[in-house]
Amino acid sequence: MAIQEIKVPDIGNFDEVTVIEILVKPGDTVQKEQSLVTVESDKASMEIPSSHAGVVQELRVKLGDKVHEGSVLLTLDVAKAQQASAQNSEPNQPPAQVQQAQAAPKAEAIEQAAPAVAASMAPPAPTPASAAPAAVAPAAASLQTPHQPDRSAQLVHLPHASPAVRRFARELGVPLEEVQGTGPKGRITIADVQAFTQAVMRGTLQTRAAAAQRATAAGAGAGAPGGAGLNLLPWPQVDFAKFGPIERKDLSRIQKISGANLHRNWVMIPHVTNHDDADVTDLEALRQQLNEEQAKAGIKVTLLAFMIKAAVAALRKFPQFNASLDGEQLVLKKYFHIGFAADTPNGLVVPVVRDADQKGILEIAQETAALSQKAREGKLTPADMTGGCFSISSLGGIGGRYFTPIINAPEVAILGVCKSHTEPQWDGQQFVPRLMLPLSLSWDHRVIDGAAAARFLVYFTGLLADFRRVSL
Repeated sequence: MAIQEIKVPDIGNFDEVTVIEILVKPGDTVQKEQSLVTVESDKASMEIPSSHAGVVQELRVKLGDKVHEGSVLLTLDVAKAQQASAQNSEPNQPPAQVQQAQAAPKAEAIEQAAPAVAASMAPPAPTPASAAPAAVAPAAASLQTPHQPDRSAQLVHLPHASPAVRRFARELGVPLEEVQGTGPKGRITIADVQAFTQAVMRGTLQTRAAAAQRATAAGAGAGAPGGAGLNLLPWPQVDFAKFGPIERKDLSRIQKISGANLHRNWVMIPHVTNHDDADVTDLEALRQQLNEEQAKAGIKVTLLAFMIKAAVAALRKFPQFNASLDGEQLVLKKYFHIGFAADTPNGLVVPVVRDADQKGILEIAQETAALSQKAREGKLTPADMTGGCFSISSLGGIGGRYFTPIINAPEVAILGVCKSHTEPQWDGQQFVPRLMLPLSLSWDHRVIDGAAAARFLVYFTGLLADFRRVSL
């Protein structure tokens, strides 16, 4: 018997991630690169594949565990896999067993998810006033108990629910440990999750996290005289259906996460935005020439590649833009990782081009195209979206003139780009048509002052007007 430990590989700049699904069990035969567990960070979820083929001997993790790079997930008997590959008398048997093992949980997930799909397509049935509170009464009672059970003790016995129900709860942001299961042996069903959500929305139930936040907010408001606390009016509760037909649609997971981050950044960072236009007439001619030359190589150069390179030059000249606040200190970075906003069917994500100062225009163009494709397919890893120094958000393919991009904390500035347009410009003797690119620079006033922001944007527009200056 040859035992191989399967460990968590490099997961990017995350100290730890949470195990949300376990895809194998002891005795299962797994192939190399077959997914073993699903982990989740605050930005993305990803499956961790097996580095070896073999038979699962022991699981070293359970649902809810926190793991990090190097953590042991399970042990494999690789000798059995080698013996199976050497014995070709029944070559079809092991793959068939693997397919059956994989098909079983998938079938269960589909069976469990079917009621949710049907429920979302059908109009909601009226529920007696006493039904929903009764379904969640134990959870409500636990909120009123002054002494909460220890969190680590709760995780020893995670809520009894199928992967499909867990996925449904994650999409809604429902804490399963607070839901009372009505299925066999206390199993949590999709109906239980829906009843819990309805009770929270009606205000008859409050999650533990919401209760803690309100308690904190109340304390901050009470201890902040003169209006320093955010004692805002409650959000208006409106029955929109009485005004006309409506349709409810759940936010995507990316929208939920990015929405909370954007709200925090907008409230906590004192934003100021400068606007200017860059003359990109000559740069556009160069871009078209490069695309003609690189057509056979399949490389398509966009203005984004030039702007990333120009951003590196501007960050070199104005290092306070390549910085982050850390308490009462300013962290000045000596590396140049540039993020760019990528639009996907599920929402906006920001992949990062690492070490952009060490790459040429063609290499940056290829990398941004590859990252954009991964973003559309939902295959970006946490490492693809962390470590940025400065971000570029481009609406050039859509339109508009100017806008106020929200800074991506902990960065201190972000550049917004709109659609270029031809307009007359005075050359000293006459008006001539020039291609102008609208730019909007948002910056953190705690770190950057107005004069520095104006100089940065003037310098950046000058680079785009004469790209030869990038090499100076």
